[in-house]
Amino acid sequence: MDIKKLTQIHEKIKEYQKIIITPHGRPDGDCIGTSMGLKDMITATYPDKTVYVSGEETDFVKFLGRTDQIDDKEFEGALVIAVDTGNEERIADQRYKTGDFLIKIDHHILVTSYGDIEYVDTSRPAAALIILDLYALFKDEYTMTPKGAKALYTGTLTDTGRFKYPGVDGDTFRNVALLYDIGLDTEDVYRHLDTRSEQLIRFKGYVLLNYKKTPNGVAYIEITQELMEEHGVNDEQASSLVNELGVFEDCPIWVLLAEYEEKIVRARVRSKGPAINEIAGEFNGGGHAMASGANLGTWERAEELLKALDDHAKKYKESV
Repeated sequence: MDIKKLTQIHEKIKEYQKIIITPHGRPDGDCIGTSMGLKDMITATYPDKTVYVSGEETDFVKFLGRTDQIDDKEFEGALVIAVDTGNEERIADQRYKTGDFLIKIDHHILVTSYGDIEYVDTSRPAAALIILDLYALFKDEYTMTPKGAKALYTGTLTDTGRFKYPGVDGDTFRNVALLYDIGLDTEDVYRHLDTRSEQLIRFKGYVLLNYKKTPNGVAYIEITQELMEEHGVNDEQASSLVNELGVFEDCPIWVLLAEYEEKIVRARVRSKGPAINEIAGEFNGGGHAMASGANLGTWERAEELLKALDDHAKKYKESV
């Protein structure tokens, strides 16, 4: 924890009357949870301030709240806080450039620096936990409601794979304990996260029946737009099934390849052994050591990614 920088962030939050929080494009649970949790903490503490969350939404965690539709003029004189976003290109609302001051709060391995204040803590397995660091450091000043606690818990829960991924430690649970003190209701969180449509459950069956494996144990599934239309699921729902391929004992790496709008292919890559973020970085992506993504563009590029991951899996198996 960098107390000096967290103090600087705290002072900027106090200074500005208008604050705009922006997640990254194609936001996940941690990104939205962090955004909504931070908004709740600021508005509950400073009810006279105007606070927005501006950017894309995701059906996956829409129960945490909806993003705000704001005019260009709102960015004038505003403090902008980009959360869970490793590089500027991924900031969901590119109007951030017209804001008055920019703060970056992130937990990914640093690739590019940006922001007037840049706070990156790779020891935190979820960006939501950095907001909890800020809350804990200034607990005598900040207020948070159960709604904010639910958002930060959801962000932490989803980005840690329900506390299964590397990086989870005693501090993780000590911070989460603060959320229970605020009035966290986990029953509502699990009810939403565990609910699936019949179409998605049937599509899960398709994935488990049609996945493939490379020679060295990279499990993967290829999902086209036509396939999603046939099964009545969208790209967000289809991509949520990536971890269904992580149960095979001989597969240290698994990948979900899906076509998005304009048939652009993207990959979600996961691992239970070898670090895969550097390879993802070679394919216009990045992320965490055990969970990364890549923007591939074409299926031909997807084949190149699978080849690189297969070589990586081979080296890993030879080393253990």
